[in-house]
Amino acid sequence: MLTDDDATRKAIPIALNTELQPVMLTSAAAAKVGELVAAEGDPDLGLRLSVRPGGCSGFTYEMYFDSKVDETDVVTETDGVKLIVDRTSTIKLAGSTVDFKDGGLEGAGFAINNPNEQRSCGCGKSFG
Repeated sequence: MLTDDDATRKAIPIALNTELQPVMLTSAAAAKVGELVAAEGDPDLGLRLSVRPGGCSGFTYEMYFDSKVDETDVVTETDGVKLIVDRTSTIKLAGSTVDFKDGGLEGAGFAINNPNEQRSCGCGKSFG
C-alpha cells in the first residue's frame, strides 16, 4: 500500500561513470600480436577483443584480427600494436589486461586478466 510519503517521493538520478578504464596489451602480448600481424602481411590489422554471451558461466571472450574500426570502437595502442574493443564489450572488460604466456607445462597462449570477473568456469573458457 502506498502512503502519501511514497507517492510524493521523487526519483533521484544516479550519475553513471562514462569514463571506463581502457583494456591494455602487455608488452609480451603486443610483441606476439605484432609478430602474428607481420606474418599476415597486413599492417592495418589489429587484435579485436570482445565479450559474447555463452559458455557455462555466462560470457566468453572472442579474439581475432580485424582491420575495420567502427566509430564506437575503443582503440588502444601498445608498442605500435592496436587493440580494438567494441563499446559494449568495454563495460565487461574495463581495466583488463591481455598478456601472452610463452611455453611451460601449460603451453603458450593469450591470457586475459579481467578485474570484472565475478566467477569463471572450470574449463577456463567462460566467465560471469
